[in-house]
Amino acid sequence: MVSQKVTIKNPTGLHLRPAGILCKEAMNFKSLITFNYRGNTANAKSVLSVLGACIKSGDDIELVCDGEDEEAALCCLVKLIDEGFGE
Repeated sequence: MVSQKVTIKNPTGLHLRPAGILCKEAMNFKSLITFNYRGNTANAKSVLSVLGACIKSGDDIELVCDGEDEEAALCCLVKLIDEGFGE
């Protein structure tokens, strides 16, 4: 299991479009991918779970990847978030 804290940089937070992008990328990996935010855990492969977390710009989340491709998954998703989902 690997994890890393990241800050959401895009100005609108994780609304529908970036949540969809995050889920689509997460689905490319076999690992279980979740994130922790304010004491709650959300499934990064579920758009509803991501949207339900109500993450805003500037919020910190901890990505957690557990499985055979955990390192690649974490690297890919951290890069995606750091780049602001292309916004």
